[in-house]
Amino acid sequence: MRFAGVLPSDAPDPMDELRKRVRALPFPLMGLEPQPAVEDFDSFSTAEATDAHAAWSITVGVNYTLWRNPDDRDDPVNLADLDDDARERLDVEPPWPRPAWILDHVRRLHFPRLREAVRTTWDRDPSERSTLTHHLVHHANDVLMNGFREELGLPMGPPPPGYDPFSGGWRVTAAAMNTRATVAVDGVEREASEIDTDPFVYAVGVRLAPDRVATAVIPRDDLPYVRVALATRTGSSTAS
Repeated sequence: MRFAGVLPSDAPDPMDELRKRVRALPFPLMGLEPQPAVEDFDSFSTAEATDAHAAWSITVGVNYTLWRNPDDRDDPVNLADLDDDARERLDVEPPWPRPAWILDHVRRLHFPRLREAVRTTWDRDPSERSTLTHHLVHHANDVLMNGFREELGLPMGPPPPGYDPFSGGWRVTAAAMNTRATVAVDGVEREASEIDTDPFVYAVGVRLAPDRVATAVIPRDDLPYVRVALATRTGSSTAS
């Protein structure tokens, strides 16, 4: 029997269908180079633009759990910056069993997350919107807008009518791009572009193929724990 608002303990994980679609993509996904402080838990976000024929742009972002002290995961330094009320709500046990994937999700909410730390974007046709500059700036601004609203003075919750979140001076622009950077990709240093002037995030991107780029955006507070190097994700559709 299922009661309104209560999932049975055997309810399927809704992320499973997304994972299947991601693995069926005809291009490999990039992620951060495997390292102790970042845990890839097979969590994605996707965006797709289509026309009358098919998809003309597909972006997949990879999320990670951050471990500031990976040698001791019980160390309080690993906990996310949550207020007491938020932490208490997470720790409330309902009087019914929950699916394992919900339990894992709730457990991970106690720890900081690198949201969409790495994006892989495929573009069918070359255009101004398929350039590395466009994708890197867009990625950096998305992370800023979704992760630093209070610091940027952006309204919390639904925006008021007519509000343009990109109208303020907080935005990263192409003028901030340094095109003489490098980044390791599968262990090989590659020419890259970076944005290293924003006070809240560091961003770097590389063109992998004529139709594909990878971008990484990491909050500055997390940079001491993260090696910003890219690698083809194990399990990607065409990864070796």
